[in-house]
Amino acid sequence: MLLVANVSQIMNIPSILGKKIMVFDLDGTITPSKSPMDSEMADLFEKILDRMSIAVITGGAFDRFEAQFQALTRDADHLSRLFFFPTTGTRFYRSIDGEWVQVYADEMSEAERKKIRDAFEQAYKDIDYHDPETVYGEIVEDRGTQMTFSACGQQAPLEVKEAFKAAHDDRRLALADAVRKLLPDFEVKVPGLTSIDITRKGIDKGYGIEKIEEHLGIPVSAMVFVGDALYEGGNDHPVIRTGVETVSVKDPEETKAVLKQWLAELDG
Repeated sequence: MLLVANVSQIMNIPSILGKKIMVFDLDGTITPSKSPMDSEMADLFEKILDRMSIAVITGGAFDRFEAQFQALTRDADHLSRLFFFPTTGTRFYRSIDGEWVQVYADEMSEAERKKIRDAFEQAYKDIDYHDPETVYGEIVEDRGTQMTFSACGQQAPLEVKEAFKAAHDDRRLALADAVRKLLPDFEVKVPGLTSIDITRKGIDKGYGIEKIEEHLGIPVSAMVFVGDALYEGGNDHPVIRTGVETVSVKDPEETKAVLKQWLAELDG
């Protein structure tokens, strides 16, 4: 218990008592980028789902959730309290009778998608940007409600993405700035290790929090959000405008410490 208390002091973990739902970012918070949940995190999530609801908001598509959450059991009671808001909250999935059902989707038009593709082509020229010599899959992926650039390709291994960020992240930021100038009517966010997410204006993780309130009937005051990019300019930062209580973590290991603290509190 002393270790958990010390962690709580360092990370300023708020009380979970009185909250009805925990809301999480995914990559860098629950798992490493596009990687499966490990067994310890899965066990902590199962224990939380015994007690209260969990929602996850991420820039990733729904198929990433299915891959990254394979370690969870398929307990119907647990799944009824687990809610997914992929592509920055522009879609919502919940489990009904053990099947994942899409509740809504804020689809982009083909004209909007084309405008975004064209903006990337022009931005490449504007800053003389070139893809890495080796890429793994599509660079700009159409996720229906969101377009996502991944510098090394959508299926790049974690170690490749980490190496790219360490060596070239300034180029990704420059590319995002160039795209932002060409798309003033869109949101341009820089999450994770190699990505740039493009959504309609006003769609960000704050929008996701508002959708949770709307569709689950849970007030913001009864939520707490955990993310690794709550700093100014980070893709989790927009949740702050909603007034939701937040916990900033640096990686999944810190998230585990937060969950252990809350479980100890919930168990009295």
